[in-house]
Parts: sequence; structure tokens; C-alpha cells
Amino acid sequence: MRIVGAACYERHMSSSSGPYPIRTIQPPEVPAFHEVNHIGFNSAWPVEPEVERATRLLEVDRSLAAFDGPLMIGTTTTLPLRMTVPGASLPVAGVSDVSVLPSHRRRGVLSALMRTQLEELRAGGETVAALWASEAVIYGRFGYGPAARQLDFTAVRGEVRVRDDAPRDPALRVRIADPATARPEVAKVFDATLAERPGRFARGEALWELALLYDPPYRREGAAPLRCVIVEDESGPRGYALVSVHGTWTVENLPDGRLRVRDMAALDTAAYVAVWEQVLSWDLVSTVTIGHRPPDDPLLHLVTDPRRLRATSSDNLWVRLVDVPAAFAARRYAVPVDAVIEVDDPVCPWNAGRYRLRGGAAGAECSPTSAPADVRADAGALGAAYLGGTTLMSYGPTGRVTELRPGTLAPLSAGLRWSPEPCCPTIF
Repeated sequence: MRIVGAACYERHMSSSSGPYPIRTIQPPEVPAFHEVNHIGFNSAWPVEPEVERATRLLEVDRSLAAFDGPLMIGTTTTLPLRMTVPGASLPVAGVSDVSVLPSHRRRGVLSALMRTQLEELRAGGETVAALWASEAVIYGRFGYGPAARQLDFTAVRGEVRVRDDAPRDPALRVRIADPATARPEVAKVFDATLAERPGRFARGEALWELALLYDPPYRREGAAPLRCVIVEDESGPRGYALVSVHGTWTVENLPDGRLRVRDMAALDTAAYVAVWEQVLSWDLVSTVTIGHRPPDDPLLHLVTDPRRLRATSSDNLWVRLVDVPAAFAARRYAVPVDAVIEVDDPVCPWNAGRYRLRGGAAGAECSPTSAPADVRADAGALGAAYLGGTTLMSYGPTGRVTELRPGTLAPLSAGLRWSPEPCCPTIF
């Protein structure tokens, strides 16, 4: 498939300044939009079925592209997500499909796309944007901050054992099911746990079908089809895991399969233990991997030797406050907060200024003020602290957060902190 040229639509240009105009795409341009991503991310997947999938997921009126004459050279879009934040949930723009053709890198195309996107989000009344960073060096320039972290586990079968005193329920039984058939059951479990942890977002039918359960053979890398582990009792499902197994054997004819957990959730600890015990004891498997687990995952305390989980840590969601006062008013606070914050935000200058934040467990308000500032912070640091995982205190030594009135940074940082730790289990 070649990259198609842009048709001459009579559309509003989001940004006509500079050599590479940016505008909202039209439905016939979805294949070109996807192919720019295909090239930019060095994808080896076949283009045609991925274009079909993207067409069903993509919202063209939320999708921007940059052009060099008739050639599409850069892309970005947002998904209208509803995400859990500390003590509440709110609409969040899930930034995705950010890419620039290799032939047009280092020409300001990405910067123009990201700035235009933020301006349009603000014009549409959106408060917060979030993304997964393909490269961590990129998005801090645009006011995004690393708001959540994740653990990835790699367990060798037979090395990891759940503690004898871990909660268990003899009424629970395990069933292996077809994921497509079991979707209503697993969705019910996930939805029941959605509000527990910041960073999780609600999953509609399209996301379940085209992200979580999407399993064409070309994406499996030699693994067997996706399967669903369901833990249930007489009342119904209480936990699940979506798993794929790549069955291999050593030269000595010993089983050396690799099981990967794509997604997992449970209503209670006993169900969580049952899911893990099933996964860790899978026949003909030597290693079990699962990613996107929160830093405070209870599994760390449920096994006899947490080192055997071989956990590695990395950044997870990055958050950008599009409307600072609205964003801070929308969440809740671990301890009472009353502080004046001076915001430094050259990318979104409408945010720059001083705001008085007053909040607690029941609600919050945040509004412009002329009062002297207690704390000064840049947009990236505030985005990083928004979900309650990264602390403002940790930014103090960097100079990006400054305590202007002695004794005010620590209580503000404590109020923003949240438990459980934020973590997003799904890349979007």
C-alpha cells in the first residue's frame, strides 16, 4: 500500500503556519494515517488488516495530520477515555498514534502537532491528556510528566510459590474459556475494579474487541490463540486472566513453553491468589510473564520469595494538565490541602498564573488568585503528580518545583499523594 495524497477538502486548517499545514483528517485518509504510523513505528504487521482495525477505533474528528504538499507526514489522535483519578473519575484525552515519517524528522512537525492538539483539546473543554511514551525523552517538552510506574514480572515455573497463609477460598473453581465468549463475564469483573486504582480507564465494546481480545494469527508470534482463565464460585466470576502460550521444547526434548498474561483482574484477594496459582502452575511452561502491574501489586507480598518474580520497573502513563484549575478541582486529596500554586507553562500559556487549591477527601476547588504563591511548579511536574504516584517533593531538588513559603511543599505533596498507586494496565 502506498501513502495516499491528501484530497482537497474544504476543511478548517488547525494550523496553517509554517511549511507543514496541520488539519483534521477525513475518513478516506485513514489508510494514509495508519501507514504513517506503520512506518514510524517500524511495524512488521500486515497493513491491510491493521487499517481495518484502525478504521473501527479511530475517531477522525479527533485525529490530526501534518502535510508536505499532498503527502501526509505526521499524525496524532486522541481517544475519548474515562479514567479513574484519585477519588473520582473524569473524561481524559488518550493521546495515541503520534508519529512522523523518518524523512521529515527534526523539522518541527511533531512539535506543531502536539501544540495544535493541546490547543484543540482546550477549545473542546477537555481537562487532562494522557499517553504512553514510546520514547521518554519526547513528551516532557510538551508538559507531560511521568504520572505512574509499572512492574513487569518474569517468573520461572516452580520457583514462585504463593504463601501458605495467603487468603484462599475453597468455593472457588477454575474454568478455561474462549475469550470472545467470556467477554461479558471478564468485563463485569474489570468494571467492578475500575474505581480502585488511578490510571485505569473504562473499556467500551470496541476496546475489548479491538485491543484486549484482538488476536489475529499474525500478532501471536508463534503462540497459541488467546485463552481466558476464569475463577468463579456459585455467584459468578470473581477473577480472570487473558493468557497466551508459546509452546516450545529444548534440544533435550524438555518443555520450555512461555506463558504471557495479557490482562488480569480480581474482585478480592482470594480470587487473585487463585488466578495466580493457576497461571504459575500451567503445564509444559517454563516462564510466566506479565506486564503493566502496579508498583504496590499485592503479589509482591503474597509469594514466599518476591525476588523470584524478577520484577523490572519502568514508566507507565504520562499525564498533561490541559486546564490546571479544572483538573485539580476534579480529583480528591489524601489529606486537606490549602496552597497557592504558581504554574509555569510556556507550551499552554493559558495555564500560567497562580491558583489557590483547597481540597480534601470530599472535594476540591481551584481558582485563580492574586495572593502570593506558596509553591512554584512547571506543567510537567504537576502532570506527574496528578495521579498521586509521583510526589512533588521528588521534584524539589531538580528546580522544577520550588517552595516559595517555608513549610508549604511537604503538605501539598502529601495531599496529592494517593493509595493505591496509579497504574494503567492497557496500552492505548
